[in-house]
Amino acid sequence: MRIGIIVLLFVLIEVFAFIGIKQLTKKKSVLVSYIIFSLAIVVIIIYGFTTFSRQQDTNIAAMLSFTLVLLIYIPKLIIASFILIEDLLRYLIGGVRRIKQYFTSFEPAINFIPGRRRFISQMALGVAAIPFLSVLHGVLVGRFKYTIYKTVLEFDDLPEAFDGFTITQISDIHCGSFDNQEKLDYAIDLVNQQNSDLLLFTGDLVNSRASEMDKWLSSFKKLKEHRYGNYSVLGNHDYGTYAKWSSKEDEELNFEQICDLSPQMGFTLLRNQNVTLTKNGQSIFLAGSENWGARMNFMKYGDLDKTLQGVESEDFKVLMSHDPSHWEAQILAHPKNIQLTLSGHTHGSQFGIDIPGFIKWSPVQYIYKQWAGLYEKGRKYLYVNRGFGYHAYMGRTGIWPEITVIEMRRKK
Repeated sequence: MRIGIIVLLFVLIEVFAFIGIKQLTKKKSVLVSYIIFSLAIVVIIIYGFTTFSRQQDTNIAAMLSFTLVLLIYIPKLIIASFILIEDLLRYLIGGVRRIKQYFTSFEPAINFIPGRRRFISQMALGVAAIPFLSVLHGVLVGRFKYTIYKTVLEFDDLPEAFDGFTITQISDIHCGSFDNQEKLDYAIDLVNQQNSDLLLFTGDLVNSRASEMDKWLSSFKKLKEHRYGNYSVLGNHDYGTYAKWSSKEDEELNFEQICDLSPQMGFTLLRNQNVTLTKNGQSIFLAGSENWGARMNFMKYGDLDKTLQGVESEDFKVLMSHDPSHWEAQILAHPKNIQLTLSGHTHGSQFGIDIPGFIKWSPVQYIYKQWAGLYEKGRKYLYVNRGFGYHAYMGRTGIWPEITVIEMRRKK
C-alpha cells in the first residue's frame, strides 16, 4: 500500500507538471522530448533503487537515483503545486459563477470555469528553477567546496601552557561515496595547511565496508603527523551494521579492518579511551567515546565512565563523540565536567542555507537540536562539524564540506 501511494504521488506530479509545461509551449517536438526525457529519468531512478545492494562496497547507482529525485522531482513538485492550486481556484470560481447564474438567470451556463493562465506556468517554472539550479550546483560544485570554519573558544580552566592551542577537526569522510581523486587531494592539502597542534577525526570513515578505502588510502596517508598527534573515533557507519553480511565472521572481520584503517592513515583510534597531552609541564586530556546516539535506531556503544577513567573533574578535557545527541543526553550532566565536545554525524543534511550571522537552516534541525557549528551551555561547548564527504545525496547544497579549526584560549 505504501508503494502504491508513492507511485500515485509521482504519477500526479508528472501529470500536473506536464500540464504546466504544455501551457508554456504547444510544439509537439518539445512535448515529446519532455516525455522521453521524463521516462528516461524514471527508468534510471527505478534501476538505481531496485539494484541497490547492501552487499556492495559502493552504490553509486542508488546515490544517483536519490540525487535525481531531488534534482528533477522537487522542481516538478513545485510546478505541479502551482497548477493544482490554480485548478482548485478555477473550479472554486466556476462553482461560484454557476451558483450565481442559477439564481439570477434562466439561460444555460456556458464556460463558467475560467481557463488556465500561461503566466502561472511561467511563474511556476521560474520558482522551480531555484531548487533545480541549487541541487545541480551542489552536485557539480558544492560537494567539493571545502570550507575552513575557524572558531576561537575561551575557557576559565584551560592550562596556561595551552593558551593558543589549535585543533583541526574533520568528520564523516564516507570514502565509499568518493569519485574524484584530484578534489580529495586538494582537501587533504587544505587540512595540512592549517598547521594545527592536533588533528582529530570524529567518525564515519566509510559507508559500511573497509574495502571502500582501498582506492583512497594513499591520499589519506598524506595527512601530516601533527605536533600533538592525530586521533580518531568510530561513527555509526564504521561498525558495518548497515551492510548485509554472509556471516557474522565476515562482519566482525570487516569491523577489525575498519579499525585497522586508522593507524594506516596515521591516526590513533580511541575506543572509550583517553590520552594525556602535555605541554610545558601542564596537561589536558583528550578522550574518545565510541558511538552513542540518543535516537533509538542508533547504537549506544559509548561508555563515558570508561572513556574518562583516571581523569578528574577539575582536569581540562576535550571529548570526541560522533553523534551530537550524546551531548545533551549524557555529556552535559556528567560529573567529570567535559569542557569541549567535538561531534559530526548530521552532515548539516547536505542541504540548507548557512550564511554566518544571517541565517542558518537545514531540514536536519527538526531531528537534531545541535546540527552544525558551535553550541554552548553552562560554559560547556559542543562543536558539530558539517562533514568532509557526502552520503546518499551526491552533492552539497548550501552546506559545504567542512574543515574545522578551533583555537583554545585561556580566559583573561
